[in-house]
Amino acid sequence: MSFDTDVNARFARQAWQAMEPVHAVTYFAAECREANREVGLRGFWMGYFGARAAPLGAVAAGVVEAAFYNFHPAMVRRSVPDAWSYAAPEAVLRARAAGATAALRRVAPSAAGAAAELVPLLARVVAAADGAGRPLFAANRDVPAPDDPVGALWQATTTLREHRGDGHVALLAAEGLDGCEVHVLFAAAEGVPPATLRDNRGWSDTDWRSAATRLAARGLLAPTGTPTAEARALRAHLESRTDTLAVRPFLAALAPPEADRAVALLGVLADEILTSGTIPFPNPMGLPARRARRP
Repeated sequence: MSFDTDVNARFARQAWQAMEPVHAVTYFAAECREANREVGLRGFWMGYFGARAAPLGAVAAGVVEAAFYNFHPAMVRRSVPDAWSYAAPEAVLRARAAGATAALRRVAPSAAGAAAELVPLLARVVAAADGAGRPLFAANRDVPAPDDPVGALWQATTTLREHRGDGHVALLAAEGLDGCEVHVLFAAAEGVPPATLRDNRGWSDTDWRSAATRLAARGLLAPTGTPTAEARALRAHLESRTDTLAVRPFLAALAPPEADRAVALLGVLADEILTSGTIPFPNPMGLPARRARRP
């Protein structure tokens, strides 16, 4: 494989579609919600912010706002730093690993068999990835792998998922798109109901309209609210650069057959998860209900 080819672009996109469902059980599976509740986190959103931010330590709300990027600051501050008064990050990390492990064993029966082959491959990819400017990736990279191989598989997948996400956030910030504008543009371009993104990220109707006005002033939304050609070109650029950055550690660490094998194994797990009904569609992550297949 070489950089910036169509082959690598397809590989990067399929790697994301294979990894994202494995990671996403932590948000939606009953075992993960229950683990957050049992450790002391209160309600879904405190569980979300507490569990996802736990690798960073007992950080202030501003750190989570910056790293998570597209949530309304008030939504973050309803959970952080309050979450740490209910459960220390170390306890939350143990709970989220236990919940994700149990969830994967239930909704992805192939995980137990695949872990022995996948974990060493993904560990090499994690080791090859650069943590500079990627706070969620770097923090997750330093989380010790669980003893359970399925838990180690989830942690490695999550670490690489956050690597991709950190790179995407850096690109969005570089293009001057704020957290609400990103969602307005995505909803307009992909036909996602605005409420799915607006309500799940804490933005109000007023916030949404103001963001749309700003995008229109930049020539990114037409008067009808549809994305302009410039907007579509910008989104294509952002996705392409995100893919290029995300694929680099795979290319550095694995031979092409190994990279293909890793994504194929993850794809089996992703298909099991997607067909289990664990992840709702549409969803704020923009995850499709069916994965694209490599030609």
